[in-house]
Amino acid sequence: MRVFGSSGVRGVVNDDLTPGDATDVAAAAGTVWAAGSVDRVAVGRDTRRTGPMLVDSVASGLASVGVSVDRLGIVPTPGLQAYAEREAVPGLMVTASHNPPEYNGIKLVGADGVELPRERLEAIESRLLDEAPHRVGWDETGTGRRVDGAGRAYVDELLAAVDREAVADAGLTVAVDPGHGAGAVTSPDFFRRLGCRVKTIHAQPDGHFPGRDPEPVEGNLGDLRRFVRATGADLGVAHDGDADRAIFVDERGDHVEGGAALAALAADAIGENDTVVSAVNASQRLVDVVTAADAELSLTPIGSTYIVSRIRDLLATGESVPVAGEGNGGVLFPDYRIARDGAYTAARFCELLARRGEPASELAARYDDYVNVRRDVAYDSERQREAMLDAIERAAEESAADLDTTDGYRLDYGDGWALARPSGTEPVVRVYAEARSADRAADLADRLHDAVSGIRVD
Repeated sequence: MRVFGSSGVRGVVNDDLTPGDATDVAAAAGTVWAAGSVDRVAVGRDTRRTGPMLVDSVASGLASVGVSVDRLGIVPTPGLQAYAEREAVPGLMVTASHNPPEYNGIKLVGADGVELPRERLEAIESRLLDEAPHRVGWDETGTGRRVDGAGRAYVDELLAAVDREAVADAGLTVAVDPGHGAGAVTSPDFFRRLGCRVKTIHAQPDGHFPGRDPEPVEGNLGDLRRFVRATGADLGVAHDGDADRAIFVDERGDHVEGGAALAALAADAIGENDTVVSAVNASQRLVDVVTAADAELSLTPIGSTYIVSRIRDLLATGESVPVAGEGNGGVLFPDYRIARDGAYTAARFCELLARRGEPASELAARYDDYVNVRRDVAYDSERQREAMLDAIERAAEESAADLDTTDGYRLDYGDGWALARPSGTEPVVRVYAEARSADRAADLADRLHDAVSGIRVD
């Protein structure tokens, strides 16, 4: 079992992550929470086939250490976070986000609705690995209750936080693709109540994800692109499995690069002396926007946990952080909540379209000077993983590029960059590259991809 990677615990169910593992993680978290006088935890899940089984497992683990459980059912991760903040209780989300259907996982949230910081996760990990959970007597075990309406309350909060009148007046038609994930129970209703005409595709909750893979990358969104063209929609919105991301398709049915969408949202939100937080694979588009605004860019390792922790640190010192996030569609607006929220991100993008009175293609065109490439190379064992990382290190040392090792190996060539790092959620090494032309981006990606793709170990 992988313990607390870049976005919680994840693995292939009944292989890397068993019901017993889920019970143990929940008991460890519950023990740490109970030491702080917590006696109730909210538990939600996405639509995965294994979700009900693992919810039962984590509920048992929490009850065994004296913590009662509010079962929210299927709800987006930001919906669980909204409930946790509203009720002032910690939360546990059973989700594997964008990973394939055979995966599931656990994400932990504080009573403020924010993912737990690294130090709290380390305390729980220490309890899990080095100490036994504090099991209580039979007459002190926690109870459980079903909570209805968490999704509706979340949508109500979203509507109160956005410019509903401006979006409604624009008369936008939005094609919503929740990808059969948790967003299917909230996003179509949200956009209708926002005043949009809503068309849906892959909007039936289904843990097998029959329509498309849960990750909303360009290669998985062909149906949405065709659907936008067929329906004449002004915008297509795609979520991942737990709906904390939003990726867009413009009115022509063309993919909007996630880095371009983040740059557009950041340009609208930031001013002089503000700070934007992003990961080490941040697009040059975002760098350009931050530079033009005379703001600062703070880079972290890849993963929402690191971004959230950096935002908190900066806010604690009085810095202004209007926006943060990554080019994968996971965007945070800390003035709203320090959480990635696909529906809120999409609403902010709709606000941009409404205020500017221009189509999504024109808005995105301002930030289309760069081409991005991502390639994944799978490994079968830790030995192969280490051999691949050794090969990447050698390739990095032999290159003439500037090297950044914040997370993996990022090579900056002046006219483009490439990054190779092991995924925190899947057994793959990811290779990213960006340049002003497709050929140059592909060439930069090939240099690192070729270094690892042929690695084999006995």
